[in-house]
Formats: sequence, structure tokens, C-alpha cells
Amino acid sequence: MRVTRNLPAVAAGAVDVPFVIKGYEEVVAADTAWNDHSHPWHELLWNERGTSTAVVGSQVWCITPTLGLWMPAGRLHSASAVAGTSYRAHFFRHGTLSALPDEPVGVEITPLLKLLLERLEEADLSPRSRTVTETMVLDVLRPSPRALLVQLPTSALLRPIVDAVRADPAGRRTLTGWASALGCSPRTLTRAFRAETGSSYVRWVAAVRAQHAVRLLARGFEVDVVADAVGYRSASAFGAAFRRTTGMTPGRFRAH
Repeated sequence: MRVTRNLPAVAAGAVDVPFVIKGYEEVVAADTAWNDHSHPWHELLWNERGTSTAVVGSQVWCITPTLGLWMPAGRLHSASAVAGTSYRAHFFRHGTLSALPDEPVGVEITPLLKLLLERLEEADLSPRSRTVTETMVLDVLRPSPRALLVQLPTSALLRPIVDAVRADPAGRRTLTGWASALGCSPRTLTRAFRAETGSSYVRWVAAVRAQHAVRLLARGFEVDVVADAVGYRSASAFGAAFRRTTGMTPGRFRAH
């Protein structure tokens, strides 16, 4: 069963709110999708358990317990989460200053940041302690050097590659093989990938595989099964690549 939720598109700052930072938590009982929408406040998305996805234009972001996503106020986006995901959202009043840009960006959910956000949920927190804690949250928020991000090419030239790799991340067709199949030169495809995604074909495929792996692990698949499903010849090679991308081993992520 898949549930679709409809939310409105609201401009940045269009609604005055009485909070600086406000938290929300939910465990989704079924696979859930949210339509294109936007908020009048900034939003920090992360998960206590499981995985979710946010789509901003041609960007596909995967959100995990260690990699969150900063969504600026007024930015149109859609989202989805697999059944059993415990997702967290922290809303930041529009105009609140932090070191984060006015663009979607990955945020590392460090133990310190998590503790500070949890402290804000304490019912008996005094106004002074809340102000101090909110200041500390804004101080430690930083863009992450890692991100589970796939930039989707949109040109007709690259569309067959995008569709095929996303449908079967374990596929082993090389850029040269694709060039032959599409009747163009490898150099043409290399330039197109660089122009549309900012990365090489190999790195783009690795990002697609990482996102697919996260979703499978969140559904409880064994690590060796996931490694095979995303095109790695061994669980150890997959584990090393997964840890470089997410900061967690596949086994630890699966246990969340």
C-alpha cells in the first residue's frame, strides 16, 4: 500500500510563527509520498530510523539517520519514505541566521547536533535554556562534505542512460558501451554528463547505486544481497564504498 499526502506551496516567510526551532517526528506505517510543496520556514530533515527521499527539481536527495537535508523556506520539493521510517523534521523560522546556504544542502547529523535537537523537545525546558540551546544548534549546523545526492540529467541524449541505470543499478555497461548503443562518441557523453551533473559517468553511477543500496537496507535486505543488487562483486567492496559515502557501515545502517 502506498499513501499520498497533499501539502500546499507556501512562500518563504508568508506565515508568522511563534517559534525559532520546532520539532516534529512521525513513524510512517506505509510507503508514503508527499506532493510538490513548500514551507514558510526552513526545514531540517533527518531520520531516527530508515530512509526517505526528497526531490528538488532535478536533484534527488536521500536522507538517513546520519545525513540530513536542509530545505530552505519557500523551496518547492516532493518527498517519499518507505514503511517503518521514523523521520524527523525541525522547522526554523524564516530569517533565522545559520552557516547554511539558501539552497538545499546535506547536513551531517552529528551526536552533538542530535542531542541539542532532542533537548529542545524537553517539556520543562526554561525559556533561557531554550534560547541558549537554539543558539548552539544554529552554531553547529554545517553543510556535510558527504551527500546522498543524484543530479538527474534531463537531455534527450542522456535520458536512456538515466532510465536504464536507475532501473538496474547493477548494470555493467560502460560509457563506451553506451556511446556505441546511442551512436555517438564517448567524448560526447563525457561532456554531457559533466555539463548536466557536474560529475563523471562513473561517479554518477556510484551515487545512484548508493541511493538504491540505502533504500534496500532500510527495507531489511541482507548486506550481501544489497551488494549484488547494486553491482558490487563482494560485500567488502560494497561496504567500503558505502561507508565512504554515508559515514556508516551497511550493517550499522541496516540495524537502525
